Amino acid sequence: MRAISYRRFGPAAEVLELGELPDPRPGPGELLVRVHASGVNPSDVKTRAGLRGTIPFPRIVPHNDGAGIVEAAGEGVDPARVGQRVWLYNVNRSPDGMSQGAIGTAAERVAVPAAQAVPLPEGTGFVEGACLGVPAMTAHRAVFADGAPAGKSVLVTGGAGAVGYYAVQFARLAGARVFATVSSAEKAAHARDAGAAAAIDYKREDVAARLLELTGEEGVDRIVDVDFGANLEVGQRVLRPGGVIASYASMAAPRPAFDYYGFMFKNAVFRFVFVYAMDEAAKAAAARDITALLEQGKLRHLVAGSFALEETAAAHEAVESGKAIGNIVVIP
Repeated sequence: MRAISYRRFGPAAEVLELGELPDPRPGPGELLVRVHASGVNPSDVKTRAGLRGTIPFPRIVPHNDGAGIVEAAGEGVDPARVGQRVWLYNVNRSPDGMSQGAIGTAAERVAVPAAQAVPLPEGTGFVEGACLGVPAMTAHRAVFADGAPAGKSVLVTGGAGAVGYYAVQFARLAGARVFATVSSAEKAAHARDAGAAAAIDYKREDVAARLLELTGEEGVDRIVDVDFGANLEVGQRVLRPGGVIASYASMAAPRPAFDYYGFMFKNAVFRFVFVYAMDEAAKAAAARDITALLEQGKLRHLVAGSFALEETAAAHEAVESGKAIGNIVVIP
C-alpha cells in the first residue's frame, strides 16, 4: 500500500516520505479499513516535528483521525461490519493514549481496534468524517464532562477553530447560550454560523467587558478554552461562582502563573482535557453523541483544505501556519 511515513523528527518537507509499505492485517478484535480521508491535527505535526520526546519506532506513519470503509474483520469481530463506512479516532496512539504508535491513517489501509472504527452515517462524507476524532471528541469532553450545559452560559475561546467550532455547536444544541472569541470578521461569521449568540474579536475588543455587557454583568458558567495561560485574566473576570474552565491547550504560556485566590473565592473548577487519554466511558459517550448528531443532520463541519497523499508535507505546513480556519485533511 502507499503510505506516508517518517524515520526521524524534523520539518515536514524534509522527513515525510511517500512509499510502499506492506498491507496491514487485522488482528483479534480489529478491523481493516480502507482509508478514504486522513485528518491532520496539531498534535500530529508537533509529534513529527519532535516536540513530543524521542522517536519510539524506526518508522512512523502519522495521523490519528480518519474515515473509510471496512475491508476485513479480525477474530472476534462481527463479519457483518465488512463494507461499513466508519470514522476513526486515536489510531496512532497506545491504548492509554500516552504513547506514540507506529501506524496511523496517512496510508491507504490501517488496522484498528473495532471500537475505534465508529459507524459513519450515509449523510456525512469521508472528508468530514476525518475531522471528528481529535477535534469533535475534545469539544464533546470539554462541553459535557461537568454535566450537560442546558440553561447555562458558555464562552468558547477560539470559536472558529477546529475544536471550538464543534464546541459551539455541542453547547448550543444542548441548550446553552453560547459566546465565542475570534480574531477576524471571517472567523466571527463561522462562529455565529455554528450557533454563537455573539462573536467577540479579542484583537479589537475588551473581551471581559464585552462579555459582561452581553450577560448583564453576570458572566458565564462555563469556558471551553483553547489557550489556558493566555485567557486566565479574562476567565477570572467573567467566570461565575462555581464555574468551570475546561482547557485543552496552553500554547502561549505552557507554565502559566495565575491568581489562586481570585479563582478559589469563586469555587472555580479547572478541567484539563487531553483527548488521547480520555477514559473509555468518555470516548464511548463522545462517539455515541457525535454519531447521533450526524444521523440527525445537525452537525456542521469546517474543512479548511484537503491534500493528496503525496502533498502531506504541505498539509502539515498548513496546520503549522496557524492560518487554516477549520480542519486539514489528506486523501489517500
